Amino acid sequence: MLKEIRIHGRGGQGSVTAAEVLAKAAFKEGTISQAFPAFGSERMGAPVRAFCRLSDKAIRTRAVIEEPDYLIVQDPTLFGQVDIFGGLKDGGVAIVNTEKPDEINVPQGAVLKPVAGTRIAMDVIGRPIPNMVMVGAFAGLTGLVSLEALQEAVKERFGGKVGDLNAEAVEKAYRAAEESK
Repeated sequence: MLKEIRIHGRGGQGSVTAAEVLAKAAFKEGTISQAFPAFGSERMGAPVRAFCRLSDKAIRTRAVIEEPDYLIVQDPTLFGQVDIFGGLKDGGVAIVNTEKPDEINVPQGAVLKPVAGTRIAMDVIGRPIPNMVMVGAFAGLTGLVSLEALQEAVKERFGGKVGDLNAEAVEKAYRAAEESK
């Protein structure tokens, strides 16, 4: 059961943190996990990719994920700049932060799951940073990570009130995604 996730975002949106939290939550449940970033120009607003692998067996590769099972897209404006769907496996799922899914040209064989990530982040956290919301939606849609493990990893990563608010946002996205299956 090797599942590969590629996360697309912009510098400052927490794509690397999203991959790390997802991997940590999976590890808490006994899943072998790996998370790592790939940077380009390494500046605020520049396209960023992060990667996460989840498996029941040892993970021997550290190569970037070229053919993911899942995509998490934090910023829909990236579609005009980056080949988001490039390499997505047939039947692969793209979990996209958008309230306008009709504006996304989804290739044949891909499944689009829109999430109102920025809106949920603003409503719960008060900031337009959807990284934890998108991870919560991923977990709710896939069932690969439990809500409890994800919330625990989020609280460990952020701590205090910020951790509590992010854990609440994770739960809101998780529940909404679970219902939309």
